[in-house]
Order: sequence, then C-alpha cells, then structure tokens
Amino acid sequence: MSENSQGASLAFGQVVIGPPGSGKTTYCHGMQEFMARIGRRVVVVNLDPANEVTPYQCAVDISELITLPDVMESLKLGPNGGLIYCMEYLEANFDWLQEKLAAFRGHYYLFDCPGQVELYTHHDALKNVFAQLAKWNFRLAAVHLVDSHYCTDPGKFISVLCTSLSTMLHVELPHVNVLSKMDLIEQYGKLAFNLDYYTEVLDLSYLVDHLASDPFFKNYRRLNEKLVEVIEDYSLVSFVPLNVQDKESMRRVMQAVDKANGYSFGDQEHRSLEALMSAAVGADFHFTSTLAVQEKYVQSQDKAVEEEVMDI
Repeated sequence: MSENSQGASLAFGQVVIGPPGSGKTTYCHGMQEFMARIGRRVVVVNLDPANEVTPYQCAVDISELITLPDVMESLKLGPNGGLIYCMEYLEANFDWLQEKLAAFRGHYYLFDCPGQVELYTHHDALKNVFAQLAKWNFRLAAVHLVDSHYCTDPGKFISVLCTSLSTMLHVELPHVNVLSKMDLIEQYGKLAFNLDYYTEVLDLSYLVDHLASDPFFKNYRRLNEKLVEVIEDYSLVSFVPLNVQDKESMRRVMQAVDKANGYSFGDQEHRSLEALMSAAVGADFHFTSTLAVQEKYVQSQDKAVEEEVMDI
C-alpha cells in the first residue's frame, strides 16, 4: 500500500480524544458494538500505550510497537514524558501503522487515543499521525470527550471550553465535542442553568455573573470575561450529550460524526438502524435526548425542594 494509494477507496473513522477518565475506551467499546449491530464493519485501533487491558476487540494495538511501562523504565521518564515519547516513536514508525491498517481495508476505524491533554493542545506528534492518515485517504473526525460533571462547576466548565477550543484549533480535524457520562450527571450536583445552556454553549455572560457571586472568583471576573470573549469570538464549541448505555444517544453521536467526516451509509445499514431503534423503543431508554435528561434532572430537583418544604 503506497502512501497515495490506500487506495483509490476512502477509509472513514473517528479519533477518540479527551482528558484521562473521560470515557474514551468505554466509548470505543460501546460504539464498536453499536455499529456492529447495524451492520457496519468496524475495527478499533488502540493508540494508547498506557492501555494495558482493553474491553473491546482490538484489531491493532500500539503495545505491539511500544508500551508506556517499558519507556518509563528504560528512559527513566514519568508518565507524561513517557506518553509524549511513545507518540513521537509512533510518528517515527509510520510504516508499522501503515502495514497494520492495510489488513483491514473496507472497515470503519475507531482510534482510541491517549488521555494526555498536551498531545491535543500544543504537541505535534499525534497531530502529525492524523495528518499522515489523511494522506492515506482516511477521512477522520475527532470525537472529543469531556466528562459531564464539569457542567456543575462554572469555573471548570469555562476551563473545559478553553481546552475544547484549543484542541479544535490544534488537531485540525472535523470535530464533535461530546459530554460523556450523562447518566451520572445527577450525582455530581445541581446545574446552575438548563442542560441545553451547556450543550449549545449559549450566552456565557450569565456564567461569568454566576461565578462573580462566589467570593473566590469575584477578583477574577475580568479574566473570566476575557476567556469567555475568546470562546464566543470563535463560536466553534458546542456539545452532544452522550449516555453510552442509551442506543438513541449513541445514534445521535454517530450521526453527528458521520456528518462531520462525510461518511454515507447504505440502505442495508439504514434498515438495520431502523430495526435496532424500533426494537429499543419502550425498553430501557432513560435518556433519549437532551430534553429527556433535563426533564429527569429538573424533576429530581423539584422533588428535593418539596421534601425540604415538608420538613419545614
């Protein structure tokens, strides 16, 4: 397979990125199973040298080339420096990756990437790997996972928006930001605004005002205003909510990614998807949409208020 021939046909896929603990590996496992059920031939490529145990069926594993524990031991590096070295080593061994991927022509690819934020905001090794894949006729979309619990803390949410924007500008791929673990959001605390405020990233001045009510953040209002201005000036960041246990939620994310990378599925897959979704109706759909999540969240808050009133 030459550099310009991966043939005449295109290959489609997702690079799944995000900070540690955001659910990248779980997402890859869930998306692999979901796509397989609708008839899409899908393989998972593990590009995380720190991933020692993978729940999904792994077609290509970077551990065959290099592992983080080996690098840390032999070069006396910490985990962050070790991960950067591993990605630079992968960049220097494109031929290995090319040979491994060639065995799965005609498949849809899920790339499970490391969780070090620096790799997506300012270091070039992984970005260069994605660029090389594009030269091999891969049409990729970046799926950037962010843990939904950050929505419960306005300061952390502004930080997440800045990180997401920086990642979008640095990685230079069609981008889908995802709020993961939506089924657990109620465990993290009360949201200051409705859920769609966070997914659509609406007028952030309200968030700055909310932060200013906290004595700690009051002195940093000017800084927060400038950060918000940068985010709003680019007007790029929005989120798709995801509960990996919910088929409807997975379908929405998959369709957003398909739109981003240009994938067009055939009639057979469309029929399989319709059959899967119709079979799931009335089953365990607890979070079928952003509205459904919000309604459940609001109801729980209303109930808590009622209980407080009764106690009084």
